[in-house]
Amino acid sequence: MAEPTMEDVARLAGVGVATVDRVINKRAKVRPQTAQKVLDAAQTLGFRRVGLIQRRIAEQQTTPRLGVVLQQPTPFYRELAQAVIDACDGRAKCRIVNLTSLTPQHIATELLALGKDVDAIALVAADHPLISQAIDTLAQRGVPVFALVSDLSADACAGYIGLDNRKVGRSAAWTMAKLATPGKVGLILGSHRYLCQEQCEISFRAYLREYAPQLQVLETLPSLEDKDLAQAATLELLDRHPDLVGIYVAGGGIEGVLEALRLQRPTGLVVVCHDLTEVTRAALTDDLVQMVLSHPLEWMSVRLVESMQGFLAGHGRQERNQIILPCLIHTAANL
Repeated sequence: MAEPTMEDVARLAGVGVATVDRVINKRAKVRPQTAQKVLDAAQTLGFRRVGLIQRRIAEQQTTPRLGVVLQQPTPFYRELAQAVIDACDGRAKCRIVNLTSLTPQHIATELLALGKDVDAIALVAADHPLISQAIDTLAQRGVPVFALVSDLSADACAGYIGLDNRKVGRSAAWTMAKLATPGKVGLILGSHRYLCQEQCEISFRAYLREYAPQLQVLETLPSLEDKDLAQAATLELLDRHPDLVGIYVAGGGIEGVLEALRLQRPTGLVVVCHDLTEVTRAALTDDLVQMVLSHPLEWMSVRLVESMQGFLAGHGRQERNQIILPCLIHTAANL
């Protein structure tokens, strides 16, 4: 009787020959349940490389290596990084990468390089075709990429963990409508390519258009997630619009916004921003900011690690995994 071949194993396991080859030679990652089918078929047929397949599966069952790609280490991203590290807590190895540049080319290059060293990646980034292409390439190599904080449109994106940003934007608008006197409202965000910020802006404008026509939302000013640009944008708003009654900071650069407000000290200005850090906490106490809409960092990080581990263990479904968490609301009264 002829010795069983890889083709025989593939046929019995219901997979392609290339999949059997990947299990044996580690050419790319294979989902655990698929690798187990290959092993079962090999054992049934008496395939001579059963022992090697068992070793390969055992190698894949070691502690998962998770990579998390974050923006430059502002207070928010420092706290997020620590929350993810705490969530891993021995269950997974965690590698944090803070981007030194936010260009799509740089992010795509970082993703592909990181994909060689980890089993799964979480990414905070603006949406861009180059980044989507890198995510698709990693998925083909068996490295899933999860969108964190801001969703991504890549077809191969494994999931999104974050807030319902439509609700976040409408919550900011509700606050502005209740607290601000009639006048103009400034809007500062990092970039429209961050889907979370785009959704916040759209819903903020829509709510005020419907419920607070006495408030005129000005043209959006981008900060490009840069503190100095955010400070300049805030000073421009204050100088050009003496009837400015509110500012919504829907993206990065809040540190620069607060520096500008401390310089000018405008009276009666309603400011809403995102994410409670030591910086925004102090701004609430100093009455520079009236409300902070925040990610539940600990909860979000735990759900992220669980999702990444579940995907690698083969527990996740094939469709995109969406985990929407509740937004935390902070004022000076509930600190």
